[in-house]
Amino acid sequence: MEHRDAVVGSEFAEVAVRVDESANSPRLRLEDRRTGRVRFLDALELETLVWLPDEHLRRLLDPSSDRWNEDAEN
Repeated sequence: MEHRDAVVGSEFAEVAVRVDESANSPRLRLEDRRTGRVRFLDALELETLVWLPDEHLRRLLDPSSDRWNEDAEN
């Protein structure tokens, strides 16, 4: 069965999203369309995002903390 990506985008980012079933349990496959970087999130990681306090999420969304930082891991 072929899986098609859904694309979530804005003027700041574009991410391809799909459910990946090749592991022990289903997980979300996320791909940054600009860089091709891929991350998989399982149910526990997704639930953590749902319960994360807004202030913590805002800190994660700050691109200067990791993404545009010269010392950040690629």
